[in-house]
Amino acid sequence: MAGYITDLLIVALLIVGLTALMGVIANGIGEKVFGGKKRSEYVMQSEHFQTGWKKVGGNRK
Repeated sequence: MAGYITDLLIVALLIVGLTALMGVIANGIGEKVFGGKKRSEYVMQSEHFQTGWKKVGGNRK
């Protein structure tokens, strides 16, 4: 019975992990293929909004 539960957990983790990984891969391919000229539109808009903001959080070395 313990072997069955172990196998079930391994298969469940593999299914969840592969599903999540395939979503990330599909999103990356979709952005590259269908992104066009406006691929980085949201990143550039966010950077535009943040110009002039004060840096917070302390010193990183």
